[in-house]
Amino acid sequence: MSYFALRHLHISAALLSITLFALRGALALYGVHWRRWSLLRWLPHMNDSVLLAAAITLAWMSGQYPFQQAWLSAKVLALLAYIGLGKLALRAEQPQVQRLLWFIGALACVAYIVAVARTRSPWLGLA
Repeated sequence: MSYFALRHLHISAALLSITLFALRGALALYGVHWRRWSLLRWLPHMNDSVLLAAAITLAWMSGQYPFQQAWLSAKVLALLAYIGLGKLALRAEQPQVQRLLWFIGALACVAYIVAVARTRSPWLGLA
């Protein structure tokens, strides 16, 4: 697979991942039991596996690795924060106000990840 095809796959998987998280988060905030739908339980995990595999392959193909490239390190650290906040946001036992705050935090992490990917700067071109 060419670099550009793989990059397109990575971007498409990222968009689907963000969409699925936003959908599940919104449904949870509205009190809809989205876990009843098997598609919303397994598709995000399958898609995120494709996203991660594409990311690792792109890093390998381009010779750009986290902790060697500041912007890529920032993306990885923001991804870990997104995973943690997203997990809290989707927990059914959390009070709704807390879930909303975790959800907003997770979406802010996603926005940062996308901005860093577009600018290739952890400071988003501000420094």
